[in-house]
Amino acid sequence: MIRTHGLTHIALAVRDVDRASRFYGQVFGAVEVYRKDGFVQMQTPGTRDVIVLERSDAADAGHSGGIAHFGFRLHNPRDIDRAARAIERAGGTIKSQGEFCPGEPYVFARDPDGYEIEVWYELPTPVDPPALPSRAASRRRRAQKRRRDAQHQKERA
Repeated sequence: MIRTHGLTHIALAVRDVDRASRFYGQVFGAVEVYRKDGFVQMQTPGTRDVIVLERSDAADAGHSGGIAHFGFRLHNPRDIDRAARAIERAGGTIKSQGEFCPGEPYVFARDPDGYEIEVWYELPTPVDPPALPSRAASRRRRAQKRRRDAQHQKERA
């Protein structure tokens, strides 16, 4: 077995790179990290996810070629309605919305090129990575360490 960061990359053939970039930026906060003519690479902040948008005038733009959909997993289930509104505001269309089971809401939608996307919250599973500490907790730990270090410096002086 090789160790990876998981499935983190998708490349989409799109009719309009700028429109697609706006959609994924507005809905998911994806940021362009590389651009050249007809090609944009985006990442969602704080992750290793990569979305590549490649301009294509071919009929395959918007068709998944055997892939049913791709998804974005929410941090908080209460964000599902906000996600649906963001999709529509950015030019996407909602196909369906509901719950897979209690506590696991979802939205299936189409982006402006017609790709099916899923936004959902999944209850923790036994193979999820450990939760990262919050930024506030990290700041508190750093502040405590600075106070300890300062106290240690005073005691040594």
